Amino acid sequence: MKVYGAAVLLSVAPSWALPAHQLDPRVNDPPGPPGASGNLRGSEALIGYDPSNNVPKEPSTVVPPEDFTLAPGQSEDADLGLFIDLLDVKNPQPIQGGTYKPTDPGPRTEAYDRLNSDVFIPPSTDSGEVPQSMWPFALSHNRHGLAGAGWARSQNVDQLPSATGMAGVNMRLEPHAYRELHWHKEAEWALMLNGTARIAAVNEQGQTMQDDLAAGDVWFFPAGIPHSIQALDAGCEFLLVFNDGTFSEENTFLLSELLERNPKEVVAKNFRTDVSTFNKIPDGQLWIFPGTAAPADIQQQNVTGPAGSIPKASTYSYHFSEQEPYRVPGGTIKILDPATFPIASTFSVALVSLEPGAMREMHWHTTSDEWTYFLAGRARLTVYQAPASSRTFDFTAGSVGYVPMPNAHYLENVGNETLTFLEVLQAKEYSDISVNQWLGLTPKQIVKDHLNVDDAFLNTLPNVKPFIVPGNPDLSTTNFTGDAL
Repeated sequence: MKVYGAAVLLSVAPSWALPAHQLDPRVNDPPGPPGASGNLRGSEALIGYDPSNNVPKEPSTVVPPEDFTLAPGQSEDADLGLFIDLLDVKNPQPIQGGTYKPTDPGPRTEAYDRLNSDVFIPPSTDSGEVPQSMWPFALSHNRHGLAGAGWARSQNVDQLPSATGMAGVNMRLEPHAYRELHWHKEAEWALMLNGTARIAAVNEQGQTMQDDLAAGDVWFFPAGIPHSIQALDAGCEFLLVFNDGTFSEENTFLLSELLERNPKEVVAKNFRTDVSTFNKIPDGQLWIFPGTAAPADIQQQNVTGPAGSIPKASTYSYHFSEQEPYRVPGGTIKILDPATFPIASTFSVALVSLEPGAMREMHWHTTSDEWTYFLAGRARLTVYQAPASSRTFDFTAGSVGYVPMPNAHYLENVGNETLTFLEVLQAKEYSDISVNQWLGLTPKQIVKDHLNVDDAFLNTLPNVKPFIVPGNPDLSTTNFTGDAL
């Protein structure tokens, strides 16, 4: 021991140092079960540089060309941004321009790469950071109702953080099952996806409504309006859209919980009956539960008080399935907004179908984010976000897309069947800015000075919105066929 003034320095190991044998973490391994072998932890000798093995010998991680195939268009110039269909190729690789690199030896979930080729092999035009814009309902937790009566799965900001303005629920009811009597803090807009259902509601004035709806029909319940949904003989499935990205099914106000969460004496007094009346109320919420078959004639269930029925102009259902679509080369479009469905005062939607190769033209919205649901087919969408950022996403049936306002985007059918999707806006009127129409209504000299294009191109620019642009179903080529109107 050496002493320097008031300080004492130890020339031996400090008292807090562990004994040498305890530096080997295997000494602290707990005893294993019968039949166990080996060690849970390694030795300190594995830390850092090892002079006896300074060049590890490992096989090549490059996937050789004979172990994979390229998809049509994958050998083309990456700057073209052609859609790369990976569904049927052997061991898909993230190659652009046919250079046979880079490759991906894994680990990976190949099914995700096949379904999301624009994420796996992004167009070279993608740049910067754009929030995630795609969520498949198939990855949402599927909550089941009572006794196999149905299920529901949700999408909100927990799954898609950019979707702050709207949230969605995909719900299934077996024949005769109920979504129990309830109400929400948020407004509820719904599209019937299949089957048939009967809805019922009562408004603040004590006016009532009931209606039977089929696939393609719509309902809307304002915030706070109590309502019920019962599947008819065919059962049903529907899509719900709420005007708040934080919406959660768990925060729904339920009749079963209303009675369960108030003192029994108060509940009995409210209904002017004996406490014993409610001895058999449900223990816990019903949510989705089996029911008895509704009468085929809806009039048998019609209940009307002194205030009468809700006036037709402000009722809560719309038979959207019976609306004829607007047809253009390449597809169809149907618009439903407060101009024809007044009660849904802030919900404006477009139901769009695109033929293979066609696209919903480049556009953006000026007053609302866009929440999109894909009913059939395959699509890709590029979001352009200032400054200098874009990102391309792929969608299949059952997926949700979200594009914040005023980011520009398009939707292209990249499959071999009709693409059908629903665009939902929080707006008093369905509207957008068409890039085609914008340039078509801008003086030609200005467009020419900006883009350095010829007069032949300028003469093709429309002064009306095309909405849909037809295209060649073979997306592995740049050849364009068809005329937009």
